Amino acid sequence: MRLAAGQPNNSNWMIERGVKKTSRAERKARRPHEILEAAFEEFAAKGYAATRVEDIATRLRITKGTVYLYFPTKDVLFQEMFRHAATSSADLSTAIGCLRGSCAERIRDLLLIAYENTANDRKTRELLRLSVAEGARLPEMVDCRHELFIAPTLAALTALVKEGVKSGELRQDTAADTPDVLASSIVQVAAWRLMSADREPIDGKALMESHIDLVMHGLVQPSGRMA
Repeated sequence: MRLAAGQPNNSNWMIERGVKKTSRAERKARRPHEILEAAFEEFAAKGYAATRVEDIATRLRITKGTVYLYFPTKDVLFQEMFRHAATSSADLSTAIGCLRGSCAERIRDLLLIAYENTANDRKTRELLRLSVAEGARLPEMVDCRHELFIAPTLAALTALVKEGVKSGELRQDTAADTPDVLASSIVQVAAWRLMSADREPIDGKALMESHIDLVMHGLVQPSGRMA
């Protein structure tokens, strides 16, 4: 059917209308993510107490009421922001499952991956800062940090050390009994960068490599091959 001059094309109008509806739906679906990203920047810059919900809303050019529509209180927003910002732990768990080689090689690779995902990642460092500052008031946040960052790494290290001791590749000594010592330099580098990076920068990767070499020389049997 031919349209008269000036008559709207209904099919095109419906398509345009559908696109606009989809666009609004997509924006609505993205809104919680955007709020959590803005909340991370505000909390990281100012801390929990000094951050206002109005500041987060202003960063996104939305109303404070819109923020409360998705997150009813500042505490809820802070906790959800913390969990949202910690999603890199999923990448860490995937990487852990892809490790190959001897136990010593896998331990070294695991520690370097954990270093990149923790000490060398800005979001993770800021979450560490917030968990130290706010942990006494929000202990569930400390539990969240342990669950998402620390537990997967320690579980994998413990399993690898046990495997290496059982196969004879690694010695049964205090480092094998306390695998936490293997990852201790990750926290050291992260804490140093939070406290003194601008004034006294350090080569975190070199420090990490040195720590790994030191511990692995203690763990690997004299007849074993160093990673």
